[in-house]
Amino acid sequence: MGEELGRIEKPLVASFGQERKLFVVPLLYHGEDPPAEYLEKYQLYWQQVSDHVARLEESLGVVQRVYHESLPSGGEEGLSVLEKLNAGSCGIARDKCQNGAILEATEDRELAEESMDWERCLLLGFMSQKVARAVGDAYVEASGRRYEHIARRIDETLGAAERAILFIAEGHRVQFPGDVQIFSVSPPALDQIHRWLRQRFETGAG
Repeated sequence: MGEELGRIEKPLVASFGQERKLFVVPLLYHGEDPPAEYLEKYQLYWQQVSDHVARLEESLGVVQRVYHESLPSGGEEGLSVLEKLNAGSCGIARDKCQNGAILEATEDRELAEESMDWERCLLLGFMSQKVARAVGDAYVEASGRRYEHIARRIDETLGAAERAILFIAEGHRVQFPGDVQIFSVSPPALDQIHRWLRQRFETGAG
């Protein structure tokens, strides 16, 4: 027998078929003048995200498209906006684009702004329960249309067998197309940040 028994070949990327693949990264911001303790965890988080995505690419193939919430434009224009928006995700997005990926326009500007405005209203608080319900309903409706648009953009632009990365806030309600395989990127530093934020909240700090 010329066949070598017990040998397992590493599967080729092509063997994964025509499934579309999406690496979903929770989007974290550091804000203005963040505490040094948080900034350290924030920087560690994005390094771990980069490492995690690199491992996914080794197994599944390189990222070909990049999606990012709050971006109504793609390409170099989108990267310029992203530089001001979030240094952590921008560094990864730019690296992927330099290696051939396309930064896609992800949002409809009007829908995104409407959703964010209703969210700001909710954060103000209300004396009237009637007003609170009305604003809450408006936010749910607007954010639903926003998430539908994001899902539609991914469906329209992500080709067969392509790999993409999406940066989006935790708790989003995007319903991804059924034929897209989702790979959640959740490095250990994310839990560290959650614990740190809970402790700050419980102690009334910040």
